[in-house]
Amino acid sequence: MDQIKGTIGRWQGAGLMATTLLGTGVFVLPQMTIATAGNDALFAWLLLTFAIIPVTLVFGRLAGAFPHAAGPAYFVEKAFGRTAGRTIGLIFLLVVPLGAPAAILMTFQFVEAMVPVSGWNEVAMQLGLLVVLFLLNYRGIHVSAKLQFVLTIAIVSVVALMFGAGGMNLHKLESISAGASSDAGLIMAAAGIAFWSFLGVEAMTHLANDFKDPNKDMIPAMMIGTVLVGVVYLACTGLLLMTQVDTGAGAGLAMVASFDSLLGGFGAQVIGILGIAGGLATVNVYTASVSRLLWSFSREGILPGYFASLNRHQVPVRALSVVLLAMALVIVLTYVSGQKLEHLMAWTNGVFVIIYLMSMLAAAKLLSKRYLPLVAIGSLFCIMLAFALGSSMLYALIMILVVAPILCWQKNHLSRKQQLQV
Repeated sequence: MDQIKGTIGRWQGAGLMATTLLGTGVFVLPQMTIATAGNDALFAWLLLTFAIIPVTLVFGRLAGAFPHAAGPAYFVEKAFGRTAGRTIGLIFLLVVPLGAPAAILMTFQFVEAMVPVSGWNEVAMQLGLLVVLFLLNYRGIHVSAKLQFVLTIAIVSVVALMFGAGGMNLHKLESISAGASSDAGLIMAAAGIAFWSFLGVEAMTHLANDFKDPNKDMIPAMMIGTVLVGVVYLACTGLLLMTQVDTGAGAGLAMVASFDSLLGGFGAQVIGILGIAGGLATVNVYTASVSRLLWSFSREGILPGYFASLNRHQVPVRALSVVLLAMALVIVLTYVSGQKLEHLMAWTNGVFVIIYLMSMLAAAKLLSKRYLPLVAIGSLFCIMLAFALGSSMLYALIMILVVAPILCWQKNHLSRKQQLQV
């Protein structure tokens, strides 16, 4: 068995998309953007939501027209050749084990809101989450797709309930918006942080073959998830500004304080449980995506053939195991080295800016001309984010400078070997 058979539909896909994007950040990122840009955080989220829509449409069309487990790497390879495509694929493989610990660190802010835990006990619990991820993925993505659709509804319901309870404070939000300074530098800095929330748009393209009808369902599933997530992040940011809770460093989870202020208590429990589940959902989709990319590269001979098999549930379980082991190693090294969450997020964002930009450029060659306006907007969005991230882009550039020459050497070596055999 060497092919993945589609098992999920449009609404399950929308649930996967939404919980992937909401994931770790829904109750954390609004607080971080307010700490960076103050009242201007609302404008940052609005800008980001509108800017990500054309990117989502392009990714959805690419995945529907060219469904492949390699996702963006496959699109770039079709457009610009094998070396370019495989470079994109390998930097994705290398960054997810870095981004996953960042997501898990963010998730553990919700654990700490309920149960104080620190040191190696915290590391042990984080490693335990990886075991849960293995079990969720072992029987196929359709199992977690159903669970994540329910989780999406729960998160949206809680945010709607909080917003309804805060209705009497809407006048505060109006006055805050009217008095915002609209500092472009602060807005772009906040948008650079907020971009973490939309990491996952490209991850869905790796799962195109898991859809029953990717050409029909990819764009609707991705668009429903993206628009819903943008609205939820705007609502969460508005809630924090309305309730005027402390969002500064060391203040704890502001969404918990906001929940307690609006609904009278139990914020740590409600926000904590949803935050943990959402974080687990985000890492779950990325784990599934990167394991399928590893499986695809193994089948194509880029990586060892050991990873090219599927289990009886059509899951690349060997690739899955190696990905989770890599994540475990990075979690331990992150704790030992004392790396900060913000650094891991910024480095990860920089790599994904490159992946998104290259995918937009590939779309310009692969899709019909009617998609060019969307491609142009998406490309401009990526370039602006690169400037917003600044020196954090160096990590992505270094990875490309290391990976691309190795792949060129591999290509030339194989070519010479084939010539000698002839």
